[in-house]
Formats: sequence, C-alpha cells, structure tokens
Amino acid sequence: MVKHMKKTDEDLLLDVRGLEPPEPLERVLDMLAVLVPGQRIRMLIDRQPHPLYGILDKNNFRYQVDTLADYRYEILIWHKD
Repeated sequence: MVKHMKKTDEDLLLDVRGLEPPEPLERVLDMLAVLVPGQRIRMLIDRQPHPLYGILDKNNFRYQVDTLADYRYEILIWHKD
C-alpha cells in the first residue's frame, strides 16, 4: 500500500520487488502523480525498468539508479528543478 507523507523532505518508499510487469510500472506512475517538489520516490525493484526511464525523461523527472546486492535496484526519482 502506498503511504502518502505530508512532509516534503521525506522519501516515499515503493517496494515492488517480486511483482510481475506491468504492476511495478503502474504503481510508480500512480506515485508520480502525487509526488510534490522536494520529495523523492525510492523504488526498490528486482529488474531494470527500462520503459520507466523514457517516461521520466519526457515528464520532467530526474532519477538515479543504484545496483544493490543480488541484482536488485534502487531508483531515486524526483522532479527536475
């Protein structure tokens, strides 16, 4: 379940590990719709979501991808300034 935080300085955690496509993409798109400037989404996923990167680029978002242990990924997403 997505928790909406009131403070804009806290990351929103989105753990979609183990979910089959297209559910991870659908969940992050829902969360992007409520993301306010100053917040970031910290997405945990077990595969590279390549279609997401194009969507982020086209919709004024920045992101950073870090590879974690066991070929899992952490993606930080935030609004461009």
